Amino acid sequence: MATQTLVRAGGGNAGQVELDPAVFEAPVREHLFHAEVRRQLARRRAGTHSTKNRAAVSGGGIKPWKQKGTGRARQGTIRAPQWAGGGIVFGPVPRNYEHQLPKKVRRAALRSALSLRQKEGALLVADGLELAEPKTKLAAALLAGLGLDGTQSVLVVTDREDPVLERALHNLRWAMVLRAEGLNTYDVLRHKRLLLTRGAVDALHARLADKASAEGEA
Repeated sequence: MATQTLVRAGGGNAGQVELDPAVFEAPVREHLFHAEVRRQLARRRAGTHSTKNRAAVSGGGIKPWKQKGTGRARQGTIRAPQWAGGGIVFGPVPRNYEHQLPKKVRRAALRSALSLRQKEGALLVADGLELAEPKTKLAAALLAGLGLDGTQSVLVVTDREDPVLERALHNLRWAMVLRAEGLNTYDVLRHKRLLLTRGAVDALHARLADKASAEGEA
């Protein structure tokens, strides 16, 4: 297994933590990034766009003028698309953009993203990230002590609910906090740095490592 330095929140080292190579040293497959990010972003689309076709717009119960003898082009209804206020041809209608990917592919994409951050040296594992109060200033100081000063965006991953830390980080535009159970490929890739708690590493091992071995993807 690979090892990672375990850093203390106040500064300094607290030993080493083992990283399962099935999770943090998996092959980096960029085509999986594309597939999974596309799925996640498509799922977020509301799909509520809508236009009216000629059957839905108002007016046009009779012909605007008689068929022949006026010198003008024949018209059957003012609801036709060539009229101002007429119906829209092939316009967008409400739809669901969501599509599915196999769970095996989604897990492989997440392992690839974690492995990419580990390969880049952008991964940190902290011994603890407890705060006494939900204050943004305290959260910024905590991250600064770990070398995260806001020049790069950071994703903080915890193993359990921590309302104090989550509230404290909420107003830092360059930081985001997630629990290990909700960690996803898109958020890992859109943040330049990844900060995991010791418990989050164990949770990710439990979530991804055994399945990787069973699926033969490690």
